[in-house]
Formats: sequence, structure tokens, C-alpha cells
Amino acid sequence: PSAPAVAAHAAPSVYTVVPGDYLSKIAAERHLAGGWEQLYADNREAVGGNPSLIHPGLKLHLGGPGEPAPSEAEAAPAPEAPSEADAKPAAQAAPKPVRGHAEQAAPARPDTAAEPEAQAPAAAAPQSAAGFVAPVGGGISTQYKVAGAMWSSGYHTGVDFIAAMGTTVKAVGAGTVVSAGWSGSYGNEIVIRHADGKYSQYAHLSQLSVSSGQSVTAGQTIGLSGSTGNSTGPHLHFEIRTTPSYGSDMDPIAYLRAKGASL
Repeated sequence: PSAPAVAAHAAPSVYTVVPGDYLSKIAAERHLAGGWEQLYADNREAVGGNPSLIHPGLKLHLGGPGEPAPSEAEAAPAPEAPSEADAKPAAQAAPKPVRGHAEQAAPARPDTAAEPEAQAPAAAAPQSAAGFVAPVGGGISTQYKVAGAMWSSGYHTGVDFIAAMGTTVKAVGAGTVVSAGWSGSYGNEIVIRHADGKYSQYAHLSQLSVSSGQSVTAGQTIGLSGSTGNSTGPHLHFEIRTTPSYGSDMDPIAYLRAKGASL
């Protein structure tokens, strides 16, 4: 008699999101065919409308769509002789190149949950006596008011800080989050209102750690740097504004220095 038939393909493996992950990281590390876009498509019902707003504990299917949030036991191979595909469900295809502008926040396997190399800056941003800090520990790559046709205002409305993908981004001062989410060319963006009526903006983030209406303290982690939106590569675009909206910018470095932040 012939041996029992084995399933034509292995069920998708189930992956639990941990802090510091983003979809493109998972797709690249697991060599998923279709990259982060396919991973998002396979898990859209669980993730929701914004692929950057995944959270620790969320279960993702790697390698294809599946039933919502199955247990690890349900996702394990059948008791018959395991095939090579069962042992390596996510290694069947080479990864697509990960595009810098599409970096999003997602998970790493619990058994290999090392923090991303660039998740924290090499040095903590120094805090001033007034409680204001630099948003990241890196230097500045593009200064405020630099002229250029690539900007709709004709000049750079903020400063760009050097920040590798996944660098911790901090609130420069205490305040209230007035918006946190997708903002067109700014990608994932956070805007915070401070006690003096000024607003700080943090753009192109790969992950958001706060939500609208939340109170934050100076130096509190609010997200991770990235390259979402209209961006040429990982960095932090930072502005100080007199209103929450674009076009009300003021010199962000002069503002932070006046508040005592070391830059």
C-alpha cells in the first residue's frame, strides 16, 4: 500500500510581534517572497489600515494568509514525517529588495528576539536644566532654511538629524501629543504641543510609540527613526512650529538651545 499523502504545502508559520520590529525587517530576515508588501497583504485583517501601527503580541502569518491568531500548536506541522518545507516555512523564496521609504514597524521571532542593531543611539541626548533635550544623539545632515526646489516652500522647514533605521526618538520637552500617524510626504509623524504654545514635529518614523492626546515627558521615547514618506533614506526630520500645521516653522536649533538643550 502507498504511504499516506503529505499536504501539498506547509501551513504558514505564526510569528509574534516584539518591540523594535517592523514589517520590512521581518520580510528581509525571513526571506519572504513579495517583501513587506506581501506580508502586510497576508495580515491586513490583523494589522489594520496602517502597516506601521503593529504592536507587541500581535500574531502574523509568514508565508501566506491564515486564520486569525492561531496558537503555536495549531501552526505546527502535522505529526507525519516533517518535510524540509515544514522545518523552514519562510525560506522558499529570495527576498525582494527592501525599499528605504517603506520601512514599517513589525516583529522578530520570540526565539531570536534580539533588539535591532540601530534601535538606540550610541549616546543619550543630554537633558537641560529646563528639561529640554535633543530628539536624537546624532549630528545634523541638513540645516534649517537651506534653499531647494525639492521643498514645496522653497526651503527646508526643519533640520534633518543623522539617525540610523530604528534609532530611539525622544520628545524634546514635556507636552501633549496632538497627532500621531501617517502624514503624506512626512510619512509616520508625531506632533507635540509644549507648555509655551510651540509645537515639535518628528517625521519619517518607522514606528510610533505614542498616540494622540497622550501626555509625554522630556526625553520620553516616542518612536523609532525610519524612512517613511518622501525620504531618501533613514533620518529624523525635526521641526519647531508656532501652530501644529506645516508653514509655521521657526528655527528649531535656536529654540532648543534657548531652552538649554545641548546640541
